[in-house]
Amino acid sequence: MTGQHPDEIAVLGGGCFWCLEAVFEQVRGVQAVTSGYSGGHLSAPTYDDICKGSSGHAEVVQLRFDPAVVSYRELLEVFFVIHDPTTPNRQGNDVGPQYRSVIFWHSDAQRLAAQTMMESLQREGVFSAPIVTELVPAAQFYPAEPYHQGYYRGHENQPYCAFVVAPKLGKFRQRFARLLK
Repeated sequence: MTGQHPDEIAVLGGGCFWCLEAVFEQVRGVQAVTSGYSGGHLSAPTYDDICKGSSGHAEVVQLRFDPAVVSYRELLEVFFVIHDPTTPNRQGNDVGPQYRSVIFWHSDAQRLAAQTMMESLQREGVFSAPIVTELVPAAQFYPAEPYHQGYYRGHENQPYCAFVVAPKLGKFRQRFARLLK
């Protein structure tokens, strides 16, 4: 706990968790980012289980954040800029249900904030196709294997990181300079 309010948890899925993790690690007020899996029927899933696409889990990041420093709404604003919420079970070349766009809400306030934002984005025509982001109650979160944690920081020159993660990080830095740590 860093501010006047207790830290909150947000769980978001928008494609490969390496992308989301790399961005949200740089948001002020985000105390911890853990890559993992949520929303499926297997208990204690592994990365191999997830890659098969039959576990029902999505690749997600769990954020622990101080709402006195960064609001849940601001986290959602970043989320909707750094991924495409209009492609079901897909982000770029990453295809399968594990890459779906999903928000796991932890309170009625989070549910309402996400619902309101999605309705607003849709009404304003921000995207050329309908938003397909799932809005579902928080499910069991399973941290990914240790080698996935902080992946971008240790693999910036790896081709996927250079060509997929880095551009999303650049887009975030340009659009949300006010939120940088």
